[in-house]
Amino acid sequence: MHMADALLSPAVGGAMTAVSAAALGYAVKKISGDGMDEKKIPMMGVMGAFVFAGQMINFTIPATGSSGHIGGGVLLAALLGPFPALLTLASVLLIQCLFFADGGLLAYGCNVFNMGVVACLFAYQYVYRPIVKRGMSTDRIFWASILASMLGLQLGAFAVVLETLLSGVTELPFAAFVGLMQPIHLAIGFVEGIVTAAVLSFVRSARPELLESVVQDTKIGVSTKKVLVAFLVLTVLVGGGLSLFASAYPDGLEWSMEGVAGTAELERGGAVHEAASSFVGATAFMPDYSFAGDEEGSSLGTSTAGVVGSAITVALAGGIGLLIHAIKKPKKELA
Repeated sequence: MHMADALLSPAVGGAMTAVSAAALGYAVKKISGDGMDEKKIPMMGVMGAFVFAGQMINFTIPATGSSGHIGGGVLLAALLGPFPALLTLASVLLIQCLFFADGGLLAYGCNVFNMGVVACLFAYQYVYRPIVKRGMSTDRIFWASILASMLGLQLGAFAVVLETLLSGVTELPFAAFVGLMQPIHLAIGFVEGIVTAAVLSFVRSARPELLESVVQDTKIGVSTKKVLVAFLVLTVLVGGGLSLFASAYPDGLEWSMEGVAGTAELERGGAVHEAASSFVGATAFMPDYSFAGDEEGSSLGTSTAGVVGSAITVALAGGIGLLIHAIKKPKKELA
């Protein structure tokens, strides 16, 4: 559901960047106020990398000619808490935009809001958490994951429609666009919910205290090495191997655009769009998750992009957590 710059006007793109920046600033403030759990720092890096790799795998939605991929917001929030999760997912989206040309720079604020703020601060907080807080059973995790993932994608998909409407994208009339976006993302959300439930059930079997500490807002009281090693291995396998088997069908957004406008490649000119495109063109060293100049996309390029992108995510997301912890630590020592 990564939006491209062509779907937005500069005014809407700028406004949503401000909204997402405010949400990220609030997340940093909340983490700083409560203190950064040191054990969450490597978790932010590793789980961010896992979501980066997971988003490379598009799964087919039967009988539609469409595909989808996980957003990862609910999953990250369940493992890290809503505010570290938002910062982690924003890191993933930034890396995808700047280095792989996946999602526009002007659209970055929209993508953070649609995939991060909605999932981490709304779907997790008001659906997933209330259900599992009553008991961390497998059944509760399953239903909480599905309901939260479906709600998150429904809200995110509707936000995309509203953003294009406010941007004056006449090729995508509201009624027709929303009529395709909502049902297809309902199906994608259901699949993501199953994936999320499976991952969280694995963590529950390995370190149930980790999930409980997030729901109860307490420090992680057990070693996370087992979980970290497992997810590092899974990240390499997913990003470097399973990504080669991703569905070739268009994702839910592209499929909806093709159904309404007959194409997923809309054009929009102007100085702002050209500047954003030029900037990403200069920074993206592996556009579309392949080697530069490789228009067909080789298997080696895809695997390399999965591993390299995951490694960069570990550094950025983990570095953000480390920076917040370092800023907070001196204040504790002076108190």
